Amino acid sequence: MRFKAVALHFTVILMATLGAARLAAAEPVQLVGFGDSLMAGYQLPQEDALPAQLQRALVAKGHDVVITNAGFSGDTTSGGLSRVDWSVPDGTDGVILELGANDALRGIPPDQSEKNLDQIISRLKARGIPILLVGVLAPPNMGAQYGETFNAIYPRLAAKHALPLYPFILDGVITERSLLLEDGMHPNTKGLAVMAQRMLPLAEELVKSVEGKSK
Repeated sequence: MRFKAVALHFTVILMATLGAARLAAAEPVQLVGFGDSLMAGYQLPQEDALPAQLQRALVAKGHDVVITNAGFSGDTTSGGLSRVDWSVPDGTDGVILELGANDALRGIPPDQSEKNLDQIISRLKARGIPILLVGVLAPPNMGAQYGETFNAIYPRLAAKHALPLYPFILDGVITERSLLLEDGMHPNTKGLAVMAQRMLPLAEELVKSVEGKSK
């Protein structure tokens, strides 16, 4: 009888463990879109913002994923550095990092922007969080020298930290007036849809890398 009781106890523990494993496996991949107004969805409903549109595109491709919008309009790389620890909570499986547009608009020295981004990346990597780095380009009115120096930040950081890089967040949008708000700088809902579709392949690679680790 004692043997049967022990065997039953072991069976109960095993079933509970397997059940917990199944529940864990069923949990969606948790991503965070960390950035400025281009991530936040400036002047638009949250369901139209880039994280929401990208999430829907990934779900349509069969992925169980949730993308939290941690975009903050007006944020600089310095602001992002000051809030990254609490804006990206424990349990985050990956981060889509997009910052720097406001640095360029304000003429912040590129070496300072690069230093801030480098620290953000290092903090996330120290927590074991994979990153998709999203680049921005300096506006032409900042001058050729500034633009050349600033634009080199993202490829250099991607190479240094071995990160996938989406080179320019407004690719295919910034030159199309119909895809922008009246300010001519921020994407409208259609513009964000274009951005989500263009970013989708790299975002899907990020999700698949997380899914692969859970198997």
